[in-house]
Amino acid sequence: MGESSARRRRLALLTLCVTMFMSMLDNVIVNNALPRIGQELDAGISGLQWVAEGYSLVYAAFVLTGGALGDRYGRTRVFRLGLALFTVGSTVAALAGTIGVLVGARMLQGVGAALLTPGSLALLRHVFTDEGERAKAIATWSGVSALGLSVGPVVGGPMVEHLGWASVFWINVPIGAVGLLLAARVLPDIPPRARRIDLGGLALSAPGLGLLVYALVEGPSRGWTDPRVLGCGAAAGVLLLAFVMLELRLAEPMLELRLFRDGMLGGALLSGFMVSFGMFGALFFLPLMMQGTLGWSPAAAGYAGLPMTAMLVVAAPLSGRLTARHGPRLPLVLGLLLCAAGLGGLSLYGDHARYPEYLWTLFAMGLGMGLTFTPVSIGVMQRVSPARTGMASAAVNTLRELGGVLGIAVLGAVLTGRLTDSLTAALHRLGVPPDAVGPIADVPTGAAHGGAATTLSGPLQAAVDGAFVDGIHLAVRCGAVALAGTAGLVAVLLGRARPVVPPEVAGPVAPQEAVRP
Repeated sequence: MGESSARRRRLALLTLCVTMFMSMLDNVIVNNALPRIGQELDAGISGLQWVAEGYSLVYAAFVLTGGALGDRYGRTRVFRLGLALFTVGSTVAALAGTIGVLVGARMLQGVGAALLTPGSLALLRHVFTDEGERAKAIATWSGVSALGLSVGPVVGGPMVEHLGWASVFWINVPIGAVGLLLAARVLPDIPPRARRIDLGGLALSAPGLGLLVYALVEGPSRGWTDPRVLGCGAAAGVLLLAFVMLELRLAEPMLELRLFRDGMLGGALLSGFMVSFGMFGALFFLPLMMQGTLGWSPAAAGYAGLPMTAMLVVAAPLSGRLTARHGPRLPLVLGLLLCAAGLGGLSLYGDHARYPEYLWTLFAMGLGMGLTFTPVSIGVMQRVSPARTGMASAAVNTLRELGGVLGIAVLGAVLTGRLTDSLTAALHRLGVPPDAVGPIADVPTGAAHGGAATTLSGPLQAAVDGAFVDGIHLAVRCGAVALAGTAGLVAVLLGRARPVVPPEVAGPVAPQEAVRP
């Protein structure tokens, strides 16, 4: 009986890990497929941008809703629904014949991921009741989630070159089908909790987050003063402010904001947000530099990410042991500092850089990112009651996703601003008319997507490459400073928090206990 129970727990862990890997993989695997998608579906840069960002937009907007629905209707039931929607969305995306259908399918994938992600960690906590086993299971789950983010660029390039762009979506279909079968057999049916649905919170948070992400995605291309961008940003601010005020007044809110008074919880959530801010930005910039400036193929650029993937595999069990022995503070601060060092190190190399020269930056970022995933999850789960794990998991994933979107938007805006200024000055010295700066400035983006970079030659190409590298350097330095500052703040926040008992002996910490002096 005990052996059968242990086998069931292992299968449950496998199911949850595989489905989380799939949802994390979809954040980044599509990047190397964009050039081929643009060619075959006759899509411009704006359409390709929405193929990449539509998933994140919907995911961030609805992940809090997924946590609340899981509490109300049963976490296992909502998890299965999310997995089914994700699988259907992947099938539609693979069969899409127009860019509009593909973007719609990506958004359906985002809805599915938003429903399955919050329940995943909550189910993990329910399946593993022993604290020692639970800590190891969370470490495995966190490592697999991080691996999905790093493996995407590595496998995406070769798949697109040899199997076509639809293969990055077809890969999800058999995984989703097997996951549904396993979920029906091995995942426990957790009874729904009798609670009132926070309809007001749902009505404010989903459109508020959606409009915020829309403004961040469209801002760099449309311009931050564009009426649509300003209108969406202002509307998002109003809706999210109203959401915060409503949640603070409710006895049973969707998101318990009072939990953020705890230094441990606040530090862990901030760490997850900022690591995504810097690392999603890096995963966005590296293909641009490798393919656009250094002239690498998509497959070569994908293989170049293997060192980062390898360090994530190494860091996952290491961070679990460090967290068990010392608590979340040490691995979080160390991980943030390593991410900052790696990201800042990229600014030391220009358009003539050779891969071995900046290889150490990939090792540093992979190790740093891997060190943070497990302690963020453990730190948050130890500070909330079992009844609120769905909400806490949703908060973690919402902040991570928003951190990634914000990182790409903010650091991308920094890159674009510096690129335009540097290129304007360089082209002025070459005698190029001012009205030609805009079209030429778009060339690095086109190069990253197999566009018009090859039509430039000689001094113009050198000016574009130099300005692009100058913009990347400023962007990664800004990201490194932000991550280093976050490391200091997290060290202070977690230093003031009540020490966390190692997972092997710790019991669930109720929110009221977590904030007690």
